[in-house]
Amino acid sequence: MDFSLFYFDGDGSVARPNQYQLLIESAKFADQNGFTAVWTPERHFHAFGGLYPNPCVTSAALAMVTENLQLRAGSVVVPLHHPVRIAEDWAVVDDLSNGRAAIAFASGWTMDEFILSPIPHASRKAQMWRGIQQVQQLWQGAAVDFSDAAGKSVAARSLPRPLQPQLPTWVTCQSTETFIEAGRLGANILISLLGGSLEQLTPKIQAYQQSLSKHGHNVNSKTISLMLHTFLGRNIDQVKDDVRQPFCEYLKNHYGLLENLAKGMGLSISLKDFSDDDLDSLLSFGVEGFMNDRSLIGTPDSCLPFMQKLTQVGITEVACLIDFVQDFDVVMNALPYLKQLKDNCAIHLSATAMAGSTY
Repeated sequence: MDFSLFYFDGDGSVARPNQYQLLIESAKFADQNGFTAVWTPERHFHAFGGLYPNPCVTSAALAMVTENLQLRAGSVVVPLHHPVRIAEDWAVVDDLSNGRAAIAFASGWTMDEFILSPIPHASRKAQMWRGIQQVQQLWQGAAVDFSDAAGKSVAARSLPRPLQPQLPTWVTCQSTETFIEAGRLGANILISLLGGSLEQLTPKIQAYQQSLSKHGHNVNSKTISLMLHTFLGRNIDQVKDDVRQPFCEYLKNHYGLLENLAKGMGLSISLKDFSDDDLDSLLSFGVEGFMNDRSLIGTPDSCLPFMQKLTQVGITEVACLIDFVQDFDVVMNALPYLKQLKDNCAIHLSATAMAGSTY
């Protein structure tokens, strides 16, 4: 089981010094302690994740302070960018990092994001699949035809040339159809437990694996990365006390994003319709739900059984969302416990493999 760090919640709505201190210092910790990768997202027009409008820029910065970690976009929203710019920008990251760039591709979420794109929101999935193939072709040095301002077809090749001959590719998946198509392409996948349980996610993972096999891809060579909210400590009760309030604030912002998504679907849902007591109950329910079998919140020992469940359903990497707690010192002090869980998993995996069983 691989472990990576994922950043998604940085609040960019208020200017303050050292806003990227947690990103930089925790990435250094991960780089020095055997973690696989760091992910930064693409977020627009919302305080939730507002520190991260461009994962290429943050990855380029991390390339300067790390040596081992793969530097991943989690994700690039393909319809918001020309494929040539994606290939060009990430080739720079690949060169700066000595061949450590990787991208998870996504189709986009809220309607507001699409002020950055001429692509209709309803066409975003088709554009994503087309864009992934174009970026991969450009990355490999092929000429790809695009129309210029006069409508004339131009064969474009992107520069600079990246160090990696193939771009490590993930697809961010929610619907079963996306899992299946990702399998057809032979891509890795980035997934979450947002709005569902591990039991509900398992059939989608199976559909992805079946699609991989059907289209001639090696299932065992692919990475299934699961995003999980993560905070570990020495004492489970103290851990829950430490994270309950910041997690409530985190979910409050996240429900705001869900409002925007519902609005784009023609639905009318607003947190303003809830009383303070109802909202507190909703948030408390959400916190408890995430703490129970939807997160790595606890101790290295208490989280190990959940890691066993993840492995049994095919998860090969946990992408640890660590920045929902905004206190720099608190998060940094918790990272050694996450390393302990990572090391414990490696030992347990080795022991069970030697015993001829499945972890």
